[in-house]
Amino acid sequence: MDNPNKEFVSVPAAANPASRLLIFLVLTSMIFGLVGGAAGSYWFLSSPNGQKLLSSNALGKQRQNLTVNEDSAIIDAVKTASPAVVSIVVSKDLSKIPGYGMSPFEMDPFFNYFFGNNSPSKKQQTQPDVQQIGAGSGFLVSADGLILTNKHVVSDDSASYTVLTQEGKKYDAKVLARDTVDDLAIVKIEISNAPHLKMADSENLQIGQRVIAIGNSLGQYQNTVTSGIVSGIGRKIVAGGSAGSEQLSGVIQTDAAINPGNSGGPLLNLSGEVVGINTAVDMEGQLVGFAIPANDAQKALESFNKNGKITRPFLGVRYIVINSDLAKAQTLPKDFGALVVRGDKATDFAVLPGSPADKAGIAENDIILEVNGQKVDENHGLSELLKDFNVGDSVNLKIYHKGSEKSVSVVLGETK
Repeated sequence: MDNPNKEFVSVPAAANPASRLLIFLVLTSMIFGLVGGAAGSYWFLSSPNGQKLLSSNALGKQRQNLTVNEDSAIIDAVKTASPAVVSIVVSKDLSKIPGYGMSPFEMDPFFNYFFGNNSPSKKQQTQPDVQQIGAGSGFLVSADGLILTNKHVVSDDSASYTVLTQEGKKYDAKVLARDTVDDLAIVKIEISNAPHLKMADSENLQIGQRVIAIGNSLGQYQNTVTSGIVSGIGRKIVAGGSAGSEQLSGVIQTDAAINPGNSGGPLLNLSGEVVGINTAVDMEGQLVGFAIPANDAQKALESFNKNGKITRPFLGVRYIVINSDLAKAQTLPKDFGALVVRGDKATDFAVLPGSPADKAGIAENDIILEVNGQKVDENHGLSELLKDFNVGDSVNLKIYHKGSEKSVSVVLGETK
């Protein structure tokens, strides 16, 4: 029988030879496992597949960092620019429009005279009916309240214009200048120390560059922000609206969403500088918008500050740009240049009488080949090349005239 007072003694496993062998095997396996795993990892990471994995992970982290940096740049640019972006509300007194409030009965002259809006009694009773008829965007370009926008936003002389700031303040606005060539206009409000935007050099724009559009989208969503890239440069479009249509050249194409009401708002780079003025959208496409380059707008501003109006150089010719197809079809002596032609009407002169072109001896069917050494072609239209000059500048034109080439000097006039 066991002694109940006997103490139990634990014998270490190491004291057992079989246990020592087991521990040795386990430790040896662990060491070889670690060495083999390290060697295998090194071999795999040194292999093409391993390098691809490393590159993929590194690229993923790089893309993540780029996304974060780009998002931060967009946010910072919007914060910088938004206070200087304004909405422009267009209002009109509808009671002053002929036929306002007329019923079908009032089409009768007798009824209209005695009972209609034109009757002596109704003329005194008609009350003003001022309503909003349109909206657009713009942005401040000076601390004293100069605003740049599209001409078609403020084209109605009989309308009144109100500017709304991001802070919700309202200002009566006065249209100071409208561009005769580009879809640009300058508006003024009475303000001091206003936040305003800086113009970038739009010549440095690159296709694929990230841009940001801000504007009064659809006339009701003030300071809406969209972003995209520069999809094209130097586009030629025909922009149309209630005030008619006009051809614009050298414009920027972007896939940043531009909606009705965005017209006149800024297209920005990631530094918050203006690279373009949003002006049109292709309604038949998706995310195809256009903006006037900042350099063209800057030139208009400089002209206004110098002359009190926006002046544009004027040559005085009607022309079509020649390409290889036209040259072949019309058997022309040149496959480039601007062919001076008359229009369909008798008053559509090829060369406007008394114009700088007329004074320089340019005639119908002449071909203008170069402007100061720059070739005139589909990529460099005549009007686009002349944009770089000012009223009163003397330019040298190479022309094809009656079977031979010659150079003429022309002093540019002012577009009326």
